[in-house]
Amino acid sequence: MIGMKFDCDDSAYEFYKQYAHRMGFSVRKQYVRRGSAGHIKRRTFCCSKQGERAIDKRREQVSFHHPISRIGCLAQMTCQLQKDDMLEVVSFYEQHNHEFAPSPMKHMLRSNRKITPAQQAFADDAEKSGVSIKQTIDLLSMQVGGYENLGFLNIDYKNHVNSKRREALKRGDGRAVMDHFRKMQLEDPSYFYSIQLDDDNQILNIFWADSRSIVDYEHFGDVICFDTTYRTNSYGQPFAPFIGVNHHKQSIIFGATLLYDETIISFKWLFETFLSAMSGKQPRTIFTDQSATMANAIQDVFPESNHRLCVWHIYQNAAKRLHHIFNSSSQFRNDLSNCVYDFEDENEWIVAWNNMLETYDLIDNPWLREMFDVKEKWCMVYGRHMFTADMKSTQRSESINGVLKKYLKPKYGLLQFFGHYSRVLSDKRSQELQAEFKMRQTTPVLLFDFEMLRHAAKLYTPEIFKMFQDEYVKIVDCTIYKASKSDSITEYRVKYRNKTQEHLVKYEASTTTVQCSCMKFSFLGILCSHALKVLDKKNVKRIPAHYVLKRWTQDAKVSSIKDYRGIDINNLQTPNTS
Repeated sequence: MIGMKFDCDDSAYEFYKQYAHRMGFSVRKQYVRRGSAGHIKRRTFCCSKQGERAIDKRREQVSFHHPISRIGCLAQMTCQLQKDDMLEVVSFYEQHNHEFAPSPMKHMLRSNRKITPAQQAFADDAEKSGVSIKQTIDLLSMQVGGYENLGFLNIDYKNHVNSKRREALKRGDGRAVMDHFRKMQLEDPSYFYSIQLDDDNQILNIFWADSRSIVDYEHFGDVICFDTTYRTNSYGQPFAPFIGVNHHKQSIIFGATLLYDETIISFKWLFETFLSAMSGKQPRTIFTDQSATMANAIQDVFPESNHRLCVWHIYQNAAKRLHHIFNSSSQFRNDLSNCVYDFEDENEWIVAWNNMLETYDLIDNPWLREMFDVKEKWCMVYGRHMFTADMKSTQRSESINGVLKKYLKPKYGLLQFFGHYSRVLSDKRSQELQAEFKMRQTTPVLLFDFEMLRHAAKLYTPEIFKMFQDEYVKIVDCTIYKASKSDSITEYRVKYRNKTQEHLVKYEASTTTVQCSCMKFSFLGILCSHALKVLDKKNVKRIPAHYVLKRWTQDAKVSSIKDYRGIDINNLQTPNTS
């Protein structure tokens, strides 16, 4: 309040920072006036969103724009030096023109982030010991209960955790694993785990998922990736996470498994257990590697799901099986890619496939014959109607496995594995929280000031808005002409720039329904440039409600979720502060 006094500039700044942190905004030093001796006579601290972004003189040349963070907020505190050598608050404006950061995000505010001397000393010791920066940060966050508490350090906690771990391992992995899961369920009542034992009561297969994973699956479990190519522990068991993608296009983990083997019996047990954890909800699409036993289990347990093969694995196999063609002809890679992605008509695809086989003398190639037999599982001409959330492969699983490799060594037992896995999970969730924070603190840059883009920017997360905007700006380079018209439906032919391929777009004015032959909305969940061109021609200025997929919106996680027992899972969603 006006009239408060501080003994120095630093005290005033620290006080305003603490006030800002409690409220949920960040601050910076805006203005200072000094006397002839260099001492501060007047100082203004302001909200970090004060002012407007300056005009970028390179704007026509730059290819990337940072989101806008300064939006003309007037909140500030000004101090004036008085005769008693104290700085007195002479001006204070507390009204902001933006929302405050909610509690789970306050530790991310810029003016409240700092590395303490104790943390620096610990980091130095860890570096001397050969511990990576990533592992050091994760260890610090684990010791203090999360990234938001990294301001407090207890170096003895590391020794405490290690001693507890050694004590548990002495009792044997099987007993330690059971104790671990019971402990997790005490802390998280909706935590789900299942262990399959053999006739000698030895562990065969394990599946687990915490309540946050169950909530995430309810929101984003329409598409999952599943891959068993990585072995992570001293028993050589395949580790396989169930991976999805959230509304920020980040990888998220729905649960994980350690399998004794990769038989159809193990896969069926796993998939049935997964469905139990997720209240019986089947994914719309599931990506896997090319495993026959897995395919049979999916067909039995997920009859409502579309089974797609990982395109990344297909390319890897093509490079091995057809290495003589890959090495000698770059055009072959383009032709193969065209056969995977580019066709909308099945008959045209078959012609192109046969032409490719004849051109490169591959008609009798046994691997390509096998791939042709399962073409419905990897070729886009057969999968355009299947929603994939912009995932084409299990490469997201590969990415998770790559992260785990930094943590895990073959000598690790199961208990150590679970501890490191929890850190990976925590890291992924911290990244999502950061994306959520950035989304709520900034607004995206519009390439054109059109109502459709303004509408999309309010609806979608920044990543999805960028995808939508990329499609929308293409309509400038699209040509359109009317193909036919009936009482209710008008058909248009739309072509992009110098492309020879035309797309058929059907439009029904009474329902604002627009359907394009490329079917981008069906497999991606946003409208294509061809459909947007027709909407623009029909003077439709906002995205029709039936073409706004909730899973891509800023409010994707706003709903009530029940666990596998029918009990509400509370306090797990990012607060809706709109």
